[in-house]
Amino acid sequence: MDKKLKVGIIGATGMVGQRFACLLENHPWFDVVVLAASKRSAGLTYEEAVKDRWKMEAPLPDKYKKMVIMDAAEVEEICSQVDFVFCAISLDKAKTRLLEEEYAKHETPVVSNNSANRGVSDVPVLIPEINADHAKVIEAQRKRLGTKRGFIAVKPNCSIQSYVPPINALLKYEPTEILACTYQAISGSGKTFKECPEILDNVIPYIGGEEEKSENEPLKIWGKLEDGKIINAINPVITTQCLRVPVLDGHIAAVFVKFKNKPTKEQILEAWRDFKAPELVRNLPSAPKEFLHYFEEENRPQPKLDRDFEHGMGITMGRLREDKVYDYKFIGLSHNTLRGAAGGGVLSAEYLTAAGYITAK
Repeated sequence: MDKKLKVGIIGATGMVGQRFACLLENHPWFDVVVLAASKRSAGLTYEEAVKDRWKMEAPLPDKYKKMVIMDAAEVEEICSQVDFVFCAISLDKAKTRLLEEEYAKHETPVVSNNSANRGVSDVPVLIPEINADHAKVIEAQRKRLGTKRGFIAVKPNCSIQSYVPPINALLKYEPTEILACTYQAISGSGKTFKECPEILDNVIPYIGGEEEKSENEPLKIWGKLEDGKIINAINPVITTQCLRVPVLDGHIAAVFVKFKNKPTKEQILEAWRDFKAPELVRNLPSAPKEFLHYFEEENRPQPKLDRDFEHGMGITMGRLREDKVYDYKFIGLSHNTLRGAAGGGVLSAEYLTAAGYITAK
């Protein structure tokens, strides 16, 4: 790319916003020129706003320290300075949906980490390796919004990344039922151990709204485009339980699957080994060289050892074996703030740029 696109991060002070900032510090295609957050942070430098709550292991990049935070509600002013925005702002769903639509209507594409627009039928929920073709629905969304270049695209819930990609590679065997129990890191709630003392020596068996998202969003990802809408798949039937565990980063899923056409274990491993994303996706700057990786060791994958596989953008699996109730069971792992949040958003933006949906103004 000859000239970098100008980017804004909406919700730059939160954990996912900080992760976006780190990932984009030296990005070959994108240049962050606007950091925005709520009104209470507006007018502060980024360093002032996050100095007591910087949550990344890497130090605050010098590039952002003296950048003055804008009020995310100043949509027209922000849109005049950027080609598109990443949105990770923490508002209630109704306000988030309206804010993202306002940016889109100001002819500024929005790549969102939020759940507010995931259920909208003409908003693509992207895992580029799996359903990049869903971006075609953007044309219908633009007609609804009355825009020429503005639109909203979102990445899915962080917890489903640990089991949807491995099962996606097995769709030809027609999975009919999935049970997934997810054991989710505290960074999924935007917290560190210091901010979440109640998790120490503990497991919390409830994460608000998580099970509904985990059961429904995969069906949209596996859905079909019809008449300017994404029609959710009917099968497989998915049931989940989601627990918060004392792990900083990395969501694990214990997955049980039943198939219409039961494959052999060797066929499953072959499907995982041979899975390839579309060529356009494979060549993106943030794309993992190996999307799916199976560990033969019985005690893998582990969050501490394996969450950073492929810079946190790969999915790892292990312990595949036949089950007495379902056909097979296995363990999946994904990095929830990289593949599951900011990294997935950056990869989606790269795809939307390469495919021509995001351009310079």
